[in-house]
Amino acid sequence: MSNNRVIIDVRSEMEFMGGNVAGSINIPLQEVPNRLEEFKAMENPILCCASGNRSGQAVQFLKSHGIECENGGGWMEVNYKMAQQQ
Repeated sequence: MSNNRVIIDVRSEMEFMGGNVAGSINIPLQEVPNRLEEFKAMENPILCCASGNRSGQAVQFLKSHGIECENGGGWMEVNYKMAQQQ
């Protein structure tokens, strides 16, 4: 997991406001299909949520549209991994 990759949190805005990975972008899962062009402009983004379930759904959807991305799992896990790399 590289520090220069974009991290997308697919939880609801309310969940995101309760805690998130520093510098991450909130795109709730239900908005992902309407924002494909944004994802196409990103270089292999890392997606996360609370447990990895919703981000897994988003990754599956994005990959079916030819967008390379990675499921980082739960946001706390991603946050921990990013801190370890600093």
